[in-house]
Amino acid sequence: MSGVTDPYQPVEKKLRLTRRCLEVLAEFRNPVVIVTKNHLVTRDVDLLSELARHGAAAVAVSLTTLDDDLRRVMEPRTSQPARRLAAIKALAEAGIPVGVMTAPVIPALNDHELPELLSAAAGAGATFAAYVPVRLPGAVRPLFEGWLSRNFPDRKEKVLNRIRSMRAGDLNDPRFGSRMKGEGFVAEHIAQLFEISCRRAGIEAGRFPKLLTEAFRSGGGAQPALFD
Repeated sequence: MSGVTDPYQPVEKKLRLTRRCLEVLAEFRNPVVIVTKNHLVTRDVDLLSELARHGAAAVAVSLTTLDDDLRRVMEPRTSQPARRLAAIKALAEAGIPVGVMTAPVIPALNDHELPELLSAAAGAGATFAAYVPVRLPGAVRPLFEGWLSRNFPDRKEKVLNRIRSMRAGDLNDPRFGSRMKGEGFVAEHIAQLFEISCRRAGIEAGRFPKLLTEAFRSGGGAQPALFD
């Protein structure tokens, strides 16, 4: 859950759509991985821990900066870094496999934070980690350029030039095999920094836990109504 957008946006407090989806998944013990930037995921610890009991759940908390001023600019309407670390701790204490997603990594903006991000996440209980350099497909590109112009005009060209160096001279490279990691010196530097930081933090790099399907139930019990 969260392949397109965060399943724990503020409106989820009212609509509870994500929770209703999890109720269905828990009923059938269907494996699920959640990626979120928001502490609200801890509301559903009961369902996630039930799934985790069958090896059928994992959560990756997205942590992109420890600087709350930068967080407000990069990710408005998301939980503060301290709250995200608290979510990692709560999930880990509930027996739910939890990791950290340091994405997007934006060169010349937040890439230098990787060692501290991974160390803080491991200290809170994260056991695995992943990262993705910033990607700018389609309409995202002009939005990102405008965002840089408004918030970081002094660093705009530096950031864009480093992205181009990772993306074959363009701001986006959709080729399979390079789109999620990039290529060239800057991409290699980020990859090495991530790997070294994971080793120092004692956290598994790049591997989400394998979920199990043995407990899946195709019937039995009443399926919760999603939109009641």
